[in-house]
Amino acid sequence: MSKKKSILTLSHSAIKQIKSIMSENKSSIGLRIFVTTKGCSGLSYSMEYVSKKEDLDEEVNQDGIRLFIDPKAIMFIIGTKMDYKDSNLESGFLFINPNEKGKCGCGESFHV
Repeated sequence: MSKKKSILTLSHSAIKQIKSIMSENKSSIGLRIFVTTKGCSGLSYSMEYVSKKEDLDEEVNQDGIRLFIDPKAIMFIIGTKMDYKDSNLESGFLFINPNEKGKCGCGESFHV
């Protein structure tokens, strides 16, 4: 019997950061992850607060975090690990995606 591949998993630092930002937005139940057309490689990860689950969203629950994955994004991000990095030069969420075939030079977009 094969184990079902997770759509998205969160690192400890991503969980901590999401809990922090969600504590500032009490009207939201979670974050929606979606993919947009952007940049030189074609696709970019995006997030937004959500107040309700859409009918076709896939829900990911991890350590009290609710993420809603847009159905059009699933084929692009299945198996991805979401991390959060904070350094002197920049901070932000990182998506470690085994499906990526390449990224643009600035890291803003990717292609599969």
